[in-house]
Amino acid sequence: MRRILLIFGILVCLAAVHVVFGQINEGVIHYETKINLHRNLPPERQEMKAMIPEFRTTKDQLFFNAGESIYKPVIEDEPEEMNAGGMRMRFNAAQSETYINTGNELRIVSQEFMGKKYQIEDTLKMAPWKFGTETKTILGYVCRQAFYTDETQIMMGPQQQKRTQEITAWYTDQIRPMLGPDRFGTLPGAVLAVDINNGERVIVATKVENRPLKKNELKTPSGGTNITRADFQQLVAEQMERMRANGGNVIIRN
Repeated sequence: MRRILLIFGILVCLAAVHVVFGQINEGVIHYETKINLHRNLPPERQEMKAMIPEFRTTKDQLFFNAGESIYKPVIEDEPEEMNAGGMRMRFNAAQSETYINTGNELRIVSQEFMGKKYQIEDTLKMAPWKFGTETKTILGYVCRQAFYTDETQIMMGPQQQKRTQEITAWYTDQIRPMLGPDRFGTLPGAVLAVDINNGERVIVATKVENRPLKKNELKTPSGGTNITRADFQQLVAEQMERMRANGGNVIIRN
């Protein structure tokens, strides 16, 4: 009996070592984001549904090593085209990069807005995740469920408004922890899927590459005007108000 228990204990230890050392700690995760453009239209603009497609799809990549990551868009050779009410509209990929250093608890967002580049640097913040019991398999990786409600105060001109988002994520412990697309990288594993507001915005991994990174694939963003997140939100809100006053419409990705 003791021999059986000893063998069982050794197997458990070997399994634990395999989980730790079997994790992917360097590589690239490819994501596809699908945004429902119709869901964000206000009631007075419902006629625009006939002019714009319901969904817009973009592609991004997450480069990572043991302690850093950077999430950035895939730059297509040709701008994305949409057929809007018989007219062709071209969209360039959003020039936004999110860099995270987990050791320093540092998060830097490099963001272009109205033709100007900004650097938003702040501390990496843990989201108030709750853990579900469901699992699903994505690209061969067993993923666990996590979720939370995000209530963010955003500037709308001189006033603040609350925007509520229901976030559901699926993460795997087969790839290193604290890793994910955009701001969704604070779970004990790598996030391979995110659903915001039940289909309003869906991010899904399409490929995982376990490989050494090439030179310059992962580096700290540089250049641009340093600005706080609050000041950047105020800047965006003021520009939106000006465009509304001039009869324009703005749709901002969540």
